Amino acid sequence: MTTTEEKASKAAERKARAAENGVDAIPPLARLFPLGLQHVLALYAGAVAVPLIVGGALGYSSADLAFLISADLFIAGLATIVQSVGFWRFGVRLPLMQGVTFAAVGPMIAIGTSHGITSVFGSVIACGLFMILVAPFFSQLLRFFPPIVTGTVILIIGLSLMRVAAGWIMTGSSADAPGAPPVNVAFAFGTLLFIVLLERFAPPALARVSVLLGLVCGTIAALFVPGMTDWSHVGDAAWFAVVTPFHFGLPTFELASVISMIIVGIVIMTETTGDMIAVGEIVDRPVTRKQLADGLRADGLGTVLGGVFNTFPYTAFAQNVGLVSLTGVRSRYVATMAGGILVVLGLIPKVSAMVEGVPRAVLGGAGIALFGMVAASGIRTLTKVKFNNKNVLIVAISVGIALLPTVSPTIYGQFPDWFQLIFDSGISAGAIVAILLNLLLNTPEVREAEAGQPAMGAYDAVRGPAAAALVHPQAEGTGLIPTVSLDADETNRPGADPTHGA
Repeated sequence: MTTTEEKASKAAERKARAAENGVDAIPPLARLFPLGLQHVLALYAGAVAVPLIVGGALGYSSADLAFLISADLFIAGLATIVQSVGFWRFGVRLPLMQGVTFAAVGPMIAIGTSHGITSVFGSVIACGLFMILVAPFFSQLLRFFPPIVTGTVILIIGLSLMRVAAGWIMTGSSADAPGAPPVNVAFAFGTLLFIVLLERFAPPALARVSVLLGLVCGTIAALFVPGMTDWSHVGDAAWFAVVTPFHFGLPTFELASVISMIIVGIVIMTETTGDMIAVGEIVDRPVTRKQLADGLRADGLGTVLGGVFNTFPYTAFAQNVGLVSLTGVRSRYVATMAGGILVVLGLIPKVSAMVEGVPRAVLGGAGIALFGMVAASGIRTLTKVKFNNKNVLIVAISVGIALLPTVSPTIYGQFPDWFQLIFDSGISAGAIVAILLNLLLNTPEVREAEAGQPAMGAYDAVRGPAAAALVHPQAEGTGLIPTVSLDADETNRPGADPTHGA
């Protein structure tokens, strides 16, 4: 065989291997099922956290919480299948997993507390319809969501949810004993330590599901402590049940609630856009504008189905994008299989009842890691930002305003209901402030004027010129610009010491 023929043969082999591992390839079932299950394990802890948070905050019973979890898993599976397989103009047709977004937690609790769960589902349906309608035009709205805004919002989401983790750890406290029970703190931090040790010492396949394994092992340990677990309701749960629409009643539509959730919808679309672009690059199939619109429509459809079937807004899960990169498996049908597994789990109430029985202290420990990962994702996005004084101010004020209702829940208690619905969540308030401040402080003229300014770390940005001197392109020697004497004649006269005044 000639050299040319050998090269052609190797190229053909590479092409065949690529086809076998292509986006549209269907792996054999023996590989397809475990690969899909791996995706389910990676997203499971995050997927079930939202119904536990929202249902718990609204005082729902164990049976209702189990129903919320079943509905969540069922619609997550359907939304994943739509996104990966696609039909007509819905679905990006890439290996993306869908799950309930954390961005909606704060607004949904505020809406549910003021107007009830039916208003939550009504605003979710309205949000999904909005996402479907604006999907083709969203590329024009992306300019309102540069990394400085999206990173700040994601950071706010993670920080705001820490109150939920603390509330889980505080389960069992009372007016006579207001602090967290020591056994709860022990289980929370034991779970957290176990997650950290898994990340450090476990094989990569186990480290990727460290949060889920932390929940499982923490729950097993809690079985040996009287009163920590309650599985009595598991026996009453059926082995099979259909998730029914409008289980809690017909949806109601409150204008302020809808506006609050639409803001969340825009954040969801921004997040999903980033995930679709990222997974497109990973699998060597860059996302076109048409695909982007189709994927955002699928997000909107999943969110509408969420409102109809008693669950919440859906978005692409970033941890599963990372899993695609780690495994190198490009087939979108792996995500389809994972979606099918989620649908089956959603139809088995006993599984949801067992999840609901996880001790709250264990959830609190895992929540610290889970919500901290969300905040860290926001920080990672912010690393793309050039931190000048204006951008530091955008992050500082947005985070500060967002955390006000977290540290003082009654701060807006004397304001109208519509104001409280938008600003009590913190997430909506922070998003609005970040968008407005970015439009005010980062105009095209300002960006053009500061394009040539030296970059600086966030820790130096507030010191402005003094910090800029440390990295100025003309700096020499020590890294500082040599200072010049105020006496120009003394400095510039012939034979003067050039270091005078330095």
